[in-house]
Amino acid sequence: MANSPTLIANTLAAVRDHSRRYQDFTYVYPVISRRSRGLSIGVNLNPDKLCNFDCVYCEVDRTIPGKRRDVDLAQVQDELRWLIQHALSGGLAREPKFSEAPELTRVVRDIAFSGDGEPTMVQNFLECVQAVVDVKRELGLTDTRIVLITDAAGLDKASVKAGLALMDQNQGEIWGKLDAGTETYYRLVNRSPVRFERILANLRDTARVRPIIIQSLFLRTHGSPIGTTELRAYCDRLRDIVAAGGQIQEVHAYTVARPTPEPWATKLSAAELEAIASTIRETTGLPVSIFD
Repeated sequence: MANSPTLIANTLAAVRDHSRRYQDFTYVYPVISRRSRGLSIGVNLNPDKLCNFDCVYCEVDRTIPGKRRDVDLAQVQDELRWLIQHALSGGLAREPKFSEAPELTRVVRDIAFSGDGEPTMVQNFLECVQAVVDVKRELGLTDTRIVLITDAAGLDKASVKAGLALMDQNQGEIWGKLDAGTETYYRLVNRSPVRFERILANLRDTARVRPIIIQSLFLRTHGSPIGTTELRAYCDRLRDIVAAGGQIQEVHAYTVARPTPEPWATKLSAAELEAIASTIRETTGLPVSIFD
């Protein structure tokens, strides 16, 4: 498969189950991520489940209230420190969920702001980044990245820009969502009150400062994959970012991995996803990694 990013099988239990619940923790959880190429430790800044998108494929159950509304940074650091040390000492490898691939738990590939909502909605994003940086430095994780997985709606906020600048100094990486090429399709799939124009401007302006990764989920809606016209428009949006001086390191193209809240939003086949990725490569000249 072209540009295959990893040999991690998508059949592993730890890959198929990306639960954000771990022991009695509130904010921190471990996953084996194919996109991260191994162990990713998630930091959930949205235990309140607040988000400015309502994606048709989102697996977060918002009918059940969130655990709490605040982010206790001391607790974030305590949970993060314990889980990293637990992984590095081999404790995580002995847990049933991770026992199929214990070797993947011994290296922390990244610490990712990714949870039950949009991480940039918190009011103290800079302080959240600093809390992670402090633990990363304390434990000597010089090669571990800090990843922000974001829908891009809040990338223009002053506190977020300051946090991104701190990430830049500490192996930071931004994965910005772009699932559509037009406002109409964006409204169908992402169902957000945020203007599509703002999403595009935030991705462009952020990519002007540092390279970013574009993460795009492609799926069937009402039985049909993304149409040719919409896919062409999507490619045009990527080319617009590059033409404006933005740096796109790579595109992550993936599809539905778990049950969706909307029965009409369903998974693409591996062949369909590869065909989409090939079109993106040929049209934009950008590298594309696929995750089926």
